[in-house]
Amino acid sequence: MAEYTDAHGDGTAERMPELSDEEDMDDEEQWQWTEEDSQPVTCLFCDRLLNCVPAVLQHCTAEHQLDLVNVVRKHRLDDYGYIKMINFIRSTRCSPSCLMGLPDGPLPWEGEKFLRPVLQDDPLLQTDPEELCSRDDPCSSTRSSSTPESRDALLRRAQTAEERARSSEEALARAMEDLHKLKLLAQGLVLNADTSKSGNLGPVAELREDEDEAYFSSYGHHGIHEEMLKDKVRTESYRDFMYSNPEVFRDKVVLDVGCGTGILSMFAAKAGAKKVIAVDQSEIIYQAMDIVRSNHLEDIVTLIKGRIEDIKLPVEKVDIIISEWMGYFLLFESMLDSVLHAKDLYLVDGGSVYPDLCNISLVAVGDAQKHQERIAFWDDVYGFNMACMKKAVVPEAVVEVVNKDTLISEPTVIQTFDCNTVCLSELEFTTDFCLKMIATTDCTAIVGYFDIFFDKGCSNKVKFSTGPQVTKTHWKQTVFLLEKPLFVQAGEELRGRITVRKNKKDPRSLVVTLDLGDRKQTYCLQ
Repeated sequence: MAEYTDAHGDGTAERMPELSDEEDMDDEEQWQWTEEDSQPVTCLFCDRLLNCVPAVLQHCTAEHQLDLVNVVRKHRLDDYGYIKMINFIRSTRCSPSCLMGLPDGPLPWEGEKFLRPVLQDDPLLQTDPEELCSRDDPCSSTRSSSTPESRDALLRRAQTAEERARSSEEALARAMEDLHKLKLLAQGLVLNADTSKSGNLGPVAELREDEDEAYFSSYGHHGIHEEMLKDKVRTESYRDFMYSNPEVFRDKVVLDVGCGTGILSMFAAKAGAKKVIAVDQSEIIYQAMDIVRSNHLEDIVTLIKGRIEDIKLPVEKVDIIISEWMGYFLLFESMLDSVLHAKDLYLVDGGSVYPDLCNISLVAVGDAQKHQERIAFWDDVYGFNMACMKKAVVPEAVVEVVNKDTLISEPTVIQTFDCNTVCLSELEFTTDFCLKMIATTDCTAIVGYFDIFFDKGCSNKVKFSTGPQVTKTHWKQTVFLLEKPLFVQAGEELRGRITVRKNKKDPRSLVVTLDLGDRKQTYCLQ
């Protein structure tokens, strides 16, 4: 019989095998047991280092109020599911309450990426979930190390672990092979611009699905949400709209499309909504669940993971749709498409989408220094002519904060959208524009930005701008650099035409074409 000693003084135990003349375990087997049971294990939810797996399970139950065995039993996790769960917890640092609140549906660790160990030689990954679930109390069970049966059990466990490791390696190899095929497919699409015209749409659709997954994955990290939350122009405008117009939200059912951390949903709940349904496909939804519970709004706010196009809401209709869908140059990322889909499917007659009005504006810029740094630079690079590089540099639209002192024209609105009436086809457009010059100088770029309005039915209307003339936002401005500066005079009108359309190879990016007199340049915003 093995005995336990409180070696650390903190309730965690080290197993010390007894030695006797009658013991029939050889030295090698004795070493295996001691090595396994004394291997340090890091807790899943804090930095505590314990000396064995049972101690970790006991610690999680006592300190974090989470019985890991119950989670395994509840979701009927097999070896793969158990491994993915452990790696998911370690990689996302999710909270115990997040795990306890998981529904019976799809689990957040179902992706193959969670087969890759976060910690090398993680003892928790070497634990058999079936063995865990077969114990009534995994932290107090003891093993007999001197009987033939226990040696057979040890051998079976080793074989099971070896099979599990081999299966994981095979799954990882398959995933890497699929990734390699995807890269080859992407390269083929880039090199063959006519692929989309060939009639073979299968690979294109498959690539787009993968790109969509990458898009949502980018919003799974807390950093991008921190940047948006700290954008006071953005966040306070939504807050002020909802808090100063409680009559719009009182006793209403609200849908938040792309809820992120849930900030807009909580604003709506505080403004008087009787029910808020928050939807997001990215992993941030699990943090949003914790945030909503921490603020005691779980009775009002319901969070659902998934694409709005794929899920079914728990209600037939909603009164209001709110969303912060805007991308660079307003339409980048194409998230407005999802909002319009939700509007057509779920919004009641007479309901409202907020923000309800938005427009895109252009303004001319004369910044010789920036043009020199980015474009003219290639004419003479350490005595060598690299002007051919301009063909790659110029078509890339630049997102940055523009110095208002470099503006050389009055702004002009080129397109206005009413989110309650606009249709998808109108999000691609061609329009003429006219910029009235206020300075005599060289025009080096055309700059785009957008304005947002919360207007419909509001007694206190709210708006904000992302232009260079006002407080900067995380959207900054979109700069379309001219290959060659264009001389303009104060008082004259610079006439042009702009075409905005989605990139057929990547529908979330934009292709923008500018015609200025005899000049024509196409830019990509991606």
